[in-house]
Amino acid sequence: MAAKQRTIPAGEFKNRCLALMDEVNETGEEIVITKHGKPVSLLIPVKERKPIFGMFKDQIKITGDIMSPAIPLEDWEAISNPDRVLNPELPIRE
Repeated sequence: MAAKQRTIPAGEFKNRCLALMDEVNETGEEIVITKHGKPVSLLIPVKERKPIFGMFKDQIKITGDIMSPAIPLEDWEAISNPDRVLNPELPIRE
């Protein structure tokens, strides 16, 4: 659902800026600011953001060892045979 939106000229916005900012914050209604009838800016309410750190707390469960490789190192082809070119299309860098 799109937010409500109204249009006002830049001069009116300039005169009523602080009141319009409070109004947008309270109502959630967006205001398009125009110059000579053409839209130039959009005043919208800011949504509070949750901090990224800890956002998945209590949603993820870690089981087992998360530090060791999932398979033994001997099974890694690149480690067991370091001379093998993994992608023959790419040039070898020395």
